[in-house]
Amino acid sequence: MTRRPRIDDLTSRAVPDRPRRPPADAGHWRRRLAALAARRRVPGAALGILRLRPGGADELVEAAYGVLNKDTGVETTTDSVFQLGSITKVWTATLVMQLVDAGVLSLDAPVVEVLPELRLADPETTKHVTMRHLLTHTSGIDGDVFTDTGRGDDCLEKYLTVLAEVAQNHPMGATWSYCNAGFSLAGRVIERLTGGTWDAALRERLVAPLGLRHTITLPEEALLHRAAVGHVTPAGEEPSRASVWQLPRSAGPAGLIGSTVADVLGFTRMHLTGGLAPDGTRLLSEASAAAMTAREAELPDTRTLGDSWGLGWFRLTWDGRRLIGHDGSTIGQHAYLRVLPDEGLAVALLTNGGDTDELYQDLFREIFAELAGLTMPPPLAPPAEPVRVDADRHLGTYERASTRLEVLRGEDGPVLRMTVTGPLAGMVPDTVREYPLVPVEEDLFAVQDPDTGSWMAVTFYGLPTGERYLHFGVRATPMVGGPGSPAGR
Repeated sequence: MTRRPRIDDLTSRAVPDRPRRPPADAGHWRRRLAALAARRRVPGAALGILRLRPGGADELVEAAYGVLNKDTGVETTTDSVFQLGSITKVWTATLVMQLVDAGVLSLDAPVVEVLPELRLADPETTKHVTMRHLLTHTSGIDGDVFTDTGRGDDCLEKYLTVLAEVAQNHPMGATWSYCNAGFSLAGRVIERLTGGTWDAALRERLVAPLGLRHTITLPEEALLHRAAVGHVTPAGEEPSRASVWQLPRSAGPAGLIGSTVADVLGFTRMHLTGGLAPDGTRLLSEASAAAMTAREAELPDTRTLGDSWGLGWFRLTWDGRRLIGHDGSTIGQHAYLRVLPDEGLAVALLTNGGDTDELYQDLFREIFAELAGLTMPPPLAPPAEPVRVDADRHLGTYERASTRLEVLRGEDGPVLRMTVTGPLAGMVPDTVREYPLVPVEEDLFAVQDPDTGSWMAVTFYGLPTGERYLHFGVRATPMVGGPGSPAGR
């Protein structure tokens, strides 16, 4: 499943051989953000567009819309701090690569060499899992373990003990499944090698050298800024303020950075320039910056995020051109980052609820067409003509931490029932949802979000060793009951 990158995989840096594009019209994009966000019921949003100009000053456009909290009516401004969610993972991966540059960490050495106390449910994974597995989401550790291990500086140390009870989701390296837990584990490696907390390493090694004045990880830091609050949308209702502001601190390296669009693009600029701070200081080697964008793992589902994964970044192709990026979701907050290296172009969108995926689609399609002459592919949708496939072989129960998925016979065809379980169940408005499964092609189905009307991919596949999996929401979920499960064979 994973492999070493080749030099010809590496995403190119910004080069000046493209036609010189006209400057982005800041007023136009402010108006478009406001119009589209209102249409998509988004309470508040911030948009940032960065373009590197070879031999000249960088171009930066910022726009803000709406309110940070519907209950208080505090206005969104361009210096408002939103939660980045899993875009945090690119920052954590960058810290890891700095340690690789320093010669104190190898991507392919067992993590247990740094953390000898590590105990995972599977002894073989304990002995052999590497940092490369963690950064590419191929470790097989069940990824959605949001156990709260406290607010203390020892929260990641305590989180390690939780992982001993977490079932292996798939054999190490056998497939790809989004793994938050792996990044919390990577954060603990960073702590051991830097002698402090992950939060401190982030501040000292990235935030301060990059001059980022509005980037935080802790709620007491958020109080110093205009901070967005998440909004959730119960079925058929308008977005309302979420009852929880932040995930547990143990999820920090996976998703707890808060920032502004300017700071997000300041961090992204370092990657576009091959590892340089604005003053020319090298924070990351050019080889490590390039390696982070190289193809490491193929995705079972290529319709949701991208076609492959690097070290932290995901990789996608629009109009035959390579982009990198990452998205992030917390409790009612959603963030989007797309980077087109051959144009030196990066776009960030931070939101606090509503139909955010539709806003992303609307806005980024216009931005990349206008500023890069690039056509964004259309989102997944059912085929115009119905497709006949055999869905019975997929019937059964699939389960992993925090989620149970059941494929059932419905009156009009197969149905996917999704149940949120564990600690996450107390943080979301609806713990059970059902979706009709619409065939797209053999082993690929689509389900429609009843609130937004958008379509999501459901992919069924098997490992060479026979285990059956359902891939939904960028997670691989093993079959635990049904004809293709271990019990049914």
